[in-house]
Amino acid sequence: MINALRGMKDITFEESQRFTHIIKTAIEISKKYGYGYIETPLLEETKLFKRSVGESSDIVGKEMYQFIDKGNNDVCLRPEGTAGVVRAYVQAKLDRRPRKDRFYYYGAMFRYEKPQKGRLREFHQFGCESFGEASVYEDFEIILMIKDIFDALGIGYKLKINSLGCSDCMPTYRDNLVSFLDNIKEELCEDCNRRINTNPIRVLDCKSTKCQSLLNSSPKLISSLCEHCDSDFNTLKYLLDGAKIDYEVDTNLVRGLDYYNKSAFEFVSDEIGSQSAIAGGGRYDKLVEYLDGKPTPAVGFALGIERILELVKMPEDTRNGVYIGAMVENITDKLFDIASILRKTTKAKIEYEKKSLKAHLKNADKFNAKYCLVIGEDELENNKIWVKNLDSKEQEVISLDEFILSYCS
Repeated sequence: MINALRGMKDITFEESQRFTHIIKTAIEISKKYGYGYIETPLLEETKLFKRSVGESSDIVGKEMYQFIDKGNNDVCLRPEGTAGVVRAYVQAKLDRRPRKDRFYYYGAMFRYEKPQKGRLREFHQFGCESFGEASVYEDFEIILMIKDIFDALGIGYKLKINSLGCSDCMPTYRDNLVSFLDNIKEELCEDCNRRINTNPIRVLDCKSTKCQSLLNSSPKLISSLCEHCDSDFNTLKYLLDGAKIDYEVDTNLVRGLDYYNKSAFEFVSDEIGSQSAIAGGGRYDKLVEYLDGKPTPAVGFALGIERILELVKMPEDTRNGVYIGAMVENITDKLFDIASILRKTTKAKIEYEKKSLKAHLKNADKFNAKYCLVIGEDELENNKIWVKNLDSKEQEVISLDEFILSYCS
């Protein structure tokens, strides 16, 4: 027997219902905020992610599905969604026009990491990217949108926020942090020591308990923000307070990707592990420029669909649609004719084989249909159908036209 690869799984049965409910809910809410759909390829040039995500990141350093294809191109399966959307934005020359663009996307991402609950090698994200708006009010609106999505899905969360500063306040802070880290480097893990020389702020993101304890007394970027970044961060807190959204300022929150600046945020849940992130994002005002576009402010987020599958409160499963079955032979064409009419207004399932009434009712129940329609010898002879409402349990024999007029208009 051939099984799915380790860290990759099928999405079937109840999980598929949860999966589609998450995507449908997220799409509906993002559209209300003015976002339109974008689809980018699963396969991209490797250099896209090296230039955007950053070579100091674990994603690029350890986790990418990277290979040389038959055309001798260095390619990889996308490990995250933002870089591909920015590449598409620049390639379509959208950065050259004076307007704002908002996109949502969803799909599979790939990272070669240790599989565990809620973290797979092939996983799915829903994300949104906003281009052309520099105001911190856009950061707030992104957070508000994620809140609306999680509220609609019945998911509890905690919000963590931080500011990563800008090109004005980051250099001085970086020097102070490197000086601090150099004094404790012998006690830090191998990854932290590597990051000191590549992207020292990423040290703050280390998951090692020992490293985190050593970093408690590290310099805090939030205390070194320039006037503009400090004003934006205070405005963000003011807006969150005004919207009565609880949050925690986490000075070690830097996110796992190199392209973030200014606002950074994560939604975390205690229900899938200790403070595990279920969504996150922030501002990345330099990324369009890094990928050869014109300087363009941008902010976005992504949520992990597998991370929240078990947390979703599914809506009550109400009966809907029609099941159509036969108790006589050779009336498949008639069943198709009935179904084609009904499918203009509702879902309809056909059972082609002749079965007993009891079997048809059982199948209709599995389909979660509201109505079970059955044609027997008497119904066929008199051009009628037997109908049972599986909610009210009422049943009757009526003409098809009467059924359509009464129940499907």
